[in-house]
Amino acid sequence: MLWIVGIAIALLLLVGPNLWVKFTLKRYATDRKDLPGTGGELATHLVKRFELTDVKVEQTQEGHDHFDFGQHAVRLSPSVLNGRSLTAVAVAAHEVGHAIAHEKKQKISHLSSRYLPFAHGARKITAGLLVGWPLISVLLHLPYAVALHALVVGMSGLLAVLVQVAILPEEWDASFNKALPILKEGNYIPQEDLPKVKRILTACAMTYVAAALIKVLFVWRWFKR
Repeated sequence: MLWIVGIAIALLLLVGPNLWVKFTLKRYATDRKDLPGTGGELATHLVKRFELTDVKVEQTQEGHDHFDFGQHAVRLSPSVLNGRSLTAVAVAAHEVGHAIAHEKKQKISHLSSRYLPFAHGARKITAGLLVGWPLISVLLHLPYAVALHALVVGMSGLLAVLVQVAILPEEWDASFNKALPILKEGNYIPQEDLPKVKRILTACAMTYVAAALIKVLFVWRWFKR
């Protein structure tokens, strides 16, 4: 009985944050006629307002909103770029927050450049181990072990979570040191909507951690092989 409870709690911890993030962003995604513009229009305005001369605002795939540090581009989903909702406005402000920190060379923006290459490198190593496992087994005379195979995947997933936790202060900065003051002080949203926007910005900050947590579940598929 206790192991069932333990599994249920583990699943809640892994899946819960991702469900909450998606629910929150969708909950406030209804267009509002009382807002002065779309997420894309706000992003373009803020880029000009903060004199981010090298930054572009571009469209990306749905659900892949981000600031591309290498290309100096704020990339927004169609629903954010063209949407006139609290979610669209908050997400756009969050991504511009990243652009402000990076273009102004603030120390907080160094977290991504410091940890993400490490995460990408570890992911490539893990992928190489998984793909090349038969050859490794032959060369080292190691029998195939499902549990060991799953351990490699699980460690990769946990590493991704740790990297995203390490970068979390940068996400928090984009939401609450950049986006929230901008939206509040610039009167881009009604004051009564601030509590809702805070929830959206929390979801924005937690997006990558939540996504990394859900990927840890992929380890279970290896036990079926």
